[in-house]
Amino acid sequence: MANSDTRFGLKPVRYRSGAPYNGACNPYAIASTYATALFVGDVVTRTGTANAASITAVGAGSFPIGTLPEVEKTTAGDSNSDAERQTGVIVGFAASPAAGLDKQYNPASTARVAFVADDPNLVFEAQCPSAITAAQIGLNAILLYTHSGSTATGLSGVEIDGGDGTAPAADASYQVRIIGQVNRPDNEPNAVHNKILVVLNNHTEAHGMTDNAEGTLGI
Repeated sequence: MANSDTRFGLKPVRYRSGAPYNGACNPYAIASTYATALFVGDVVTRTGTANAASITAVGAGSFPIGTLPEVEKTTAGDSNSDAERQTGVIVGFAASPAAGLDKQYNPASTARVAFVADDPNLVFEAQCPSAITAAQIGLNAILLYTHSGSTATGLSGVEIDGGDGTAPAADASYQVRIIGQVNRPDNEPNAVHNKILVVLNNHTEAHGMTDNAEGTLGI
């Protein structure tokens, strides 16, 4: 059975303890000056600043200036720079007339509140365009931005690099750790476009994680 090529970014499925994901998330700001569209499933990173203008968002509340940390799309890479570290994954957006009530994504240069699954103990499902094999479980990998997100579905185009650009390796600066392959009838393990399970490896919210600190080495 060939796997379907269905990109959706990263999707939270459970916690490392085995407990199911319960939808928990926190609000973050997207600045009107940020000229990049964001999608559900995108990995994002704190910018180090907060909202420069007050925000009132349906379903999220009101946020005076400086009360909501800003995020931008995480840069794909393996140098462990501040822009490559991960705060979490977008799981939704607050309703916004400015963004367009018919849009499931956030257009570029549009101020909005994003809901981010930012618990460091979350496990995510993602697609790999090449085949992740059993021998690569436990290694680390980087994000892959070959495809943009879908303005029709609102879903991210982010995938996990299985060797299309940079092969998985035991490198603590790589962005995600591969912990398994999805065991489901619609997923063929060890094959192209297989769905895998990962955790964020250089998480800004992890206990003890400081600037330039690296994540787990991978084995």
